[in-house]
Amino acid sequence: MQIKVDLKVFLFFLIFLVTRNIKIYSILMLFALIHELGHLVIGVFLGFKTEKMTILPYGLKISFQTKSIDFNKKLKKGNILSIKKIFLALGGPITNVICIIITLILNEKIYIEQSLCENIIYANILIAVFNMLPIYPLDGGRVVKEITHIFLGLRNSYKYTQLISEISLYIITALSSILILYYKNIAIFIIVVYLWYIVYKNKKEIANKEKIYKNIEKYKNT
Repeated sequence: MQIKVDLKVFLFFLIFLVTRNIKIYSILMLFALIHELGHLVIGVFLGFKTEKMTILPYGLKISFQTKSIDFNKKLKKGNILSIKKIFLALGGPITNVICIIITLILNEKIYIEQSLCENIIYANILIAVFNMLPIYPLDGGRVVKEITHIFLGLRNSYKYTQLISEISLYIITALSSILILYYKNIAIFIIVVYLWYIVYKNKKEIANKEKIYKNIEKYKNT
């Protein structure tokens, strides 16, 4: 398995260090790792093979190899692989919910320092909610992509997933602007900027794919 490190991890680390939020960032990274392990467990259970692991500013990203047989099992305009990918995407956020439940149970059985308990719950809620935003390539965006793939086909899934991502990001940016002014928290600003970056990057990739589709159509018509 190939392992890569995104250099923006060090940039985020320095920013949170300077803003004295390194403790929160450390807890977030820990449970982001556990979040990704949830994806890994579901992936292995569904028969995926791990291909690459990338360390990102918001945790880890695990890439899986897919079996050709899953492409051949049709499901409306998609295939059975889309269903598996939906469960794979949900595995991480569900793991965070489980972490919250375990923390609450442990806090009743054995006393956990209140600030630590609150930070763990807060971190897991933040990771789960953040990843379930309908913005590709976050988990929520992946769910949207696979659902649209099943009902509208692969080509349309790219277009509508990007549209939903951009609309969601406009709403999030507006709400975040209010929170930034109220809390004066630079971390919120950094997260929003990073979301714009990944949406813009994905938009360019979709544009390239659309060119390929048009070239194929042009070739078929000649």
